[in-house]
Amino acid sequence: MPRIDPEEFKILDSYEKGQLKSVATKAELAKFKAVARATAIKDRRVNIRLSSGDLSDIQVKALEEGIPYQTLIASVLHKYVTGRLTEQPERAAKQSRSSVPKRRTTSRD
Repeated sequence: MPRIDPEEFKILDSYEKGQLKSVATKAELAKFKAVARATAIKDRRVNIRLSSGDLSDIQVKALEEGIPYQTLIASVLHKYVTGRLTEQPERAAKQSRSSVPKRRTTSRD
């Protein structure tokens, strides 16, 4: 198990003493619960083929978020189909100036 740094220890101690209070409103909590319920229902299996580079990038993003990469993929797809996945304006501007998208490459030794 990873070691807890002093800042994390303070937060844990405050939590255990009941000193932390949620900043989420009742409406936000209800929304989060509904999303969690809808996301948790997984009754179909899908197999897709991805490039090695895309899969590696997804795995890195998932690691940064602290979630399994399959969960990240499902979340992105869910946001897309519900219309909540939007492109960031600065990324759209950069891509419109460049005809070929730049991507990270991996070297094979």
